[in-house]
Amino acid sequence: MRIAPLLGMVALVSQPTLLRAQARAVARIDSILAPWSAPDRPGVAVAVLKDGQVVLERGYGSAQLEHRIPVTPATVFHVASVTKQFTAFGAAMLAQQGKLSLDDNVRSHIPELPDFGKPVTVRQLIHHTSGIRDQWELLAMAGWRLDDVITKDHILRMLTRQRELNFEPGSEHLYSNSGYSLLAEIVERVGGMPFPEWMEQNVFRPLGMTSTHMHVDHEHIVPGRAYSYRRGDDGQWRNAVLSYANAGATSLFTTAGDLARWLNNYETAQLGGPALIAQMRERAVLTNGDTIPYAFGIVRGQYRGQTHWSHSGGDAGFRSFVVHFPAARLGVAVVSNDAAFRTRVARDIADLYLDAMGAPTADPEPQASGDGARVASTPTQPSQQRLAEFTGTYYSPEIETVYRISVENGKLVARHPRHPSLELTDAGGDAFASDRWFFRSIAFTRSEGAIDGFRLTGGRVRNLRFVRLSGDVL
Repeated sequence: MRIAPLLGMVALVSQPTLLRAQARAVARIDSILAPWSAPDRPGVAVAVLKDGQVVLERGYGSAQLEHRIPVTPATVFHVASVTKQFTAFGAAMLAQQGKLSLDDNVRSHIPELPDFGKPVTVRQLIHHTSGIRDQWELLAMAGWRLDDVITKDHILRMLTRQRELNFEPGSEHLYSNSGYSLLAEIVERVGGMPFPEWMEQNVFRPLGMTSTHMHVDHEHIVPGRAYSYRRGDDGQWRNAVLSYANAGATSLFTTAGDLARWLNNYETAQLGGPALIAQMRERAVLTNGDTIPYAFGIVRGQYRGQTHWSHSGGDAGFRSFVVHFPAARLGVAVVSNDAAFRTRVARDIADLYLDAMGAPTADPEPQASGDGARVASTPTQPSQQRLAEFTGTYYSPEIETVYRISVENGKLVARHPRHPSLELTDAGGDAFASDRWFFRSIAFTRSEGAIDGFRLTGGRVRNLRFVRLSGDVL
């Protein structure tokens, strides 16, 4: 545990008063995080930045349940999509150095990517406005489990097989992890060294982030790391396995304290200078003129009359959230290895410091789940003859996988060798839906009146083409 005085919180007060104020804040943070403090449950680490100082670093619960190893300020966590602002920063640094332009066509750096008819730029990857389909949904559609070992090469090979985009580049904002995997590859190729090494030399080491690295080897042993957990249906804790071997969209390993030091660079501009820090807060403008909240791996928001910049992360049982209030010179980082952890806790902690500043109270803004709304459908009772028309074996060359569509117990069912069967609900016409996140809806297509394939849509993948095969290959 590390605790420092609440610098800048109360002016011209005695040292005992400062210490009492700090003790009250620590007690309240302990109360907020009490549900994660028991040694027999996964926990959380928190760090607070105030007025340029890391004033608090504290750990609760267990980093490893198997050995009852406690979370401490030195515990290393996987922070999932909080990684993205670091990857964006790396690309922006290279642009600042004149080694690339953010308006470059991505294919000028990764020529093996297909020509989609309209150029996709580096800047559009950063803002999630590229239209490139999301890697995790594509992999799930292809039959992968997200606890499989997934390497950079797996992702890049799949992306080079894509032949269509979700939408015209720049016209929409739709979160795509693929864009940040491609950004990491660009940093690697332009920077002239492996992405983790470039980030270590150019970002982590200069900022004194001594417990931070990009984790691209799932067999790499990391001293003092946390493992992730979730509750099973029986109420018992279970390992939430994470074996990623790729980085850029995810896979930053760090501590809450190192994240607070990173937030401090948004104030000091020690690394990159003021122009680069200002660029990190540049939001995308769509082709219709709308400005979106998303900037360079961070999202602009308002809370209690304060503008803040934040990002959350979640993979397996890891959860993370960082938020920075520039005017208040306040930053909070929370990281957890409990799949049920509520990242809203970071704002609960920020409230303690905003209260001391006399910030106005306001209702908390809603937080997006990150995976969009689920498709709602009204069940109907289609005829057996109609359902039979859709049965067959279907193949996607873009993800190199096959689904068999059959009728079982009066229902249309999609089967894949690596997934449980998916019951499809009739949505009218040639359209069907399911409740799986990567298989929300399929629209069968016809040629000369006969079914010749379907288009599969998830939350972040649209209209992936499957063709109907003449034989049964499963």
